[in-house]
Amino acid sequence: MIEYRSIRVGLLGAGSVGSQVARLLLDHSDELAQRIGARIELVGIAVRDLDAERDAELPRELLTTDSDALILGSDIVIELMGGIEPARTLMLQAIASGADVVTGNKALIAQHGPELFAAAEQVGAQLSYEAAVAGAIPIIRPLRDSLAGDRVDRILGIVNGTTNFILDRMDQTGATLEDALATATELGYAEADPTADIGGYDAAQKAAILASLAFHTSVPVEAVHREGITEISAAQVDSARRAGYVVKLLAICERLTDGETGEEGVSARVYPALVPRSHPLAAVHGGNNAVFVEASAAGPLMFYGAGAGGVQTASAVLGDLVAIARRHVIGGPGTAESTHAALPVLEIGRITTRYAITLEVADEPGVLEQIARTFADHGVSVEQLQQTVDEGSDRATLVIGTHEAKESALAETVAALVQSPVVASLASVLRVEGAV
Repeated sequence: MIEYRSIRVGLLGAGSVGSQVARLLLDHSDELAQRIGARIELVGIAVRDLDAERDAELPRELLTTDSDALILGSDIVIELMGGIEPARTLMLQAIASGADVVTGNKALIAQHGPELFAAAEQVGAQLSYEAAVAGAIPIIRPLRDSLAGDRVDRILGIVNGTTNFILDRMDQTGATLEDALATATELGYAEADPTADIGGYDAAQKAAILASLAFHTSVPVEAVHREGITEISAAQVDSARRAGYVVKLLAICERLTDGETGEEGVSARVYPALVPRSHPLAAVHGGNNAVFVEASAAGPLMFYGAGAGGVQTASAVLGDLVAIARRHVIGGPGTAESTHAALPVLEIGRITTRYAITLEVADEPGVLEQIARTFADHGVSVEQLQQTVDEGSDRATLVIGTHEAKESALAETVAALVQSPVVASLASVLRVEGAV
């Protein structure tokens, strides 16, 4: 029998996710009460426009434009407005009022996480954000709680469904980037302005969050190296397919130790890369997301599922809500973030990776020797080389795969190749990640 008083919940925002959260709270209130040991009372939904269309039919009497009053009357505030302001101000206001907060706002957590966590810790409030990365996939709580006693060495993540849909369609159908993007827009995978997705900005925000959690250190989004998929061509995707790879936009978070100085640091980066088709991430199709975690004791772990969608993301929000509500019943302060390692975030040139380089060169004696000398001069070893010559042409195509090397040395090699008199053009450069 439920004896604890009702827990008052205020919802900020009723977009695609917020409206589904409200619907699920109303439809499953009895079941949630049994799980929590107290009834959840949705006391209001703050919106900008009372008459706007919603993805779910919501009781008119719950809608309000007075977010300040709603916050003051809530035990738990769910922020699903998106953007930085006024979401940041309202979240700080909620924390200061003594409320716990659930959010799915990746941009806000990536940019202002330390400020929000510090505010919550000061008053013993809980700030949870499972929905901020990879939609319905449970990845925040496993990193924060389940793997807190382990040492996470590396994370490879497909964390943007729009770009995965586009690259997967290019791989499966041979479509160009432009055609695949148009299809993604028609089907609702891409926004009218897809810059945040195809430019890698969305994935970079999520990489900052994952790296901060995995390595117990603060990784600002400005420190995340970012490259999008705007330069990926159908020819590159086709060449990857024939070589046994697939192109994926990866968010990579890695713990690094300098072999010479012993300095330990972390790297967070986003870029398109070649992934072997034998790797689990290669099998992530359509708009799905997946996060591959490599931990010292636990070994390789993979989290896979829907990375977006209103009802799917609402599932993650409700998971946080139930966990916080249970704490209200049991008692005790919120769980603080473990971000005290203070490891330096290393620049992209410090990482170790492999390149796949495609060159158009003159088909004449001595070319391969000059190419090989360029690699040797920069301390980069060639693992494999494939040459093809079009009949009747005076040019050849070289596809060169390198051994692992420092990013700085690989980048310098590419710059030198571009300046080489025997190189007609640099057709493609992609990193190779996820070796199995």
